[in-house]
Amino acid sequence: MARPQSRGPQGRDRDDRDNEFVDKLVHINRVAKVVKGGRRFGFAALVVVGDQKGRVGFGHGKAREVPEAIRKATESAKRGLLRVPLREGRTLHHDVEGHHGAGRVVLRAAPPGTGIIAGGPMRAVFETLGIHDVVAKSVGTSNPYNMIRATFDALSQEDSPRSVAARRGKKVSEIVSRRRDDAGDAAGAADV
Repeated sequence: MARPQSRGPQGRDRDDRDNEFVDKLVHINRVAKVVKGGRRFGFAALVVVGDQKGRVGFGHGKAREVPEAIRKATESAKRGLLRVPLREGRTLHHDVEGHHGAGRVVLRAAPPGTGIIAGGPMRAVFETLGIHDVVAKSVGTSNPYNMIRATFDALSQEDSPRSVAARRGKKVSEIVSRRRDDAGDAAGAADV
């Protein structure tokens, strides 16, 4: 009877790392190359990968078969992960806009119970990122590649109050209380 091969610690760590990620297939594009004997088909896949705890990445892979294209895209997505600070682990800290090419997206923080209000490619990003409440709008192109890149541009601009406080040399309470005071002043001005 064959004895199972023992894997080194690297193999086990890689499996554990792969299991923590959730991947979503966003788009598959079939392309044809015309050759002497007819057409040769290839596939391009766009995949979003995240750990549902604030890290997310996207990747693009091309191959002659769909599963191979998806595998390549997933590998590419895991290489370029972006860490996004989340408020209470469920939404964004502040509203933000992002753009790439003709694609422009607007992301807004939302109160608990709102859910993910976003279109196709953006919804995949938020689900793999671990956001539960967000309102998003895509303005301009509906090309999934540009929508994903615009969404990542917006997410890269997201800042937590802790990082802002550290950059300005202030306490987190000063920055957060100021934000609440500004919201209260705006509500008071609207009542007058």
